[in-house]
Amino acid sequence: MVAPNQDEIARGIKEFILREFLPGENPDELTATTPLVTAGILDSVGTLKLVMYIEEKWGARLSAHETDVEYMNTIGNIAKLISNKLK
Repeated sequence: MVAPNQDEIARGIKEFILREFLPGENPDELTATTPLVTAGILDSVGTLKLVMYIEEKWGARLSAHETDVEYMNTIGNIAKLISNKLK
């Protein structure tokens, strides 16, 4: 199986966030650089839900430090992290 590229991962993450945390919001306003944690879209429970989704969808296991705001604050950062783990 070919690993998904970073754009495919970003699309999946965006769809999950829109469905779980921002239902009814304009998808165009959620970009790869929209702050998720620092803007309050993802709280600690939301981050855990996202990590579970990532592990289930792509099989990428995240270390505890990889759930920090440094890695989880934007879709772009998350997609890069997952893409690097799948290489």
